[in-house]
Parts: sequence; structure tokens; C-alpha cells
Amino acid sequence: MKVVIVGCGRVGSTLAENFDAEGHEVIILDIRTSAFDRLPEAFKGSAVRGDGTDEEVLRRAGAEGAEIFLSLTEGDNRNVMAAQVAIESFGVPQVIAKIND
Repeated sequence: MKVVIVGCGRVGSTLAENFDAEGHEVIILDIRTSAFDRLPEAFKGSAVRGDGTDEEVLRRAGAEGAEIFLSLTEGDNRNVMAAQVAIESFGVPQVIAKIND
């Protein structure tokens, strides 16, 4: 199963690690390269520096054909926008956006 995660913070990195360990194809995006330091050395997925609300960035990262899209940044607006792009532009069947406030 292909999983796209936007946001490599505590929650995103943990989920990326778990999905990867279960053998899923994982693509994780973050606007900060240093965020990927949270991923274990054994991580086999793709870590892409970029904005998860940008359709072209997601396309280049390989988001097409994803079965699950998780938007887990600290910004509610960014999460909603990324989820909307996943649904409308990529037709991802399962989309979750973390909302803090």
C-alpha cells in the first residue's frame, strides 16, 4: 500500500516508521530537511523536502496512486489544504488531516 505523509514531526515520523516496518511504500514530506532526522536509519521510504500543499511537489514526490494520505503538520490550514489537494487532484481514497484548534 502506498502511504503519503505530510509533516515529519513526532506523529508523522512515528507513523512513517511503522508503515515502513510493515512493508508499505511510504513517502514523507516536510518543509524542513532537519525534520527527517527523526526517521530511523533503517527507513526505506522516500523523504522529500517540499510543501505538501503544492500539487506539483506532491506529483514529483510520487503521490499519485496513494491509498492513504495523512496531513500531520502543526498548521491546521496547511493540513486542510493538503488534504483537499489529495482528494481533488489525486483522488486518494483515505485522507486524514490533523486539526489542532
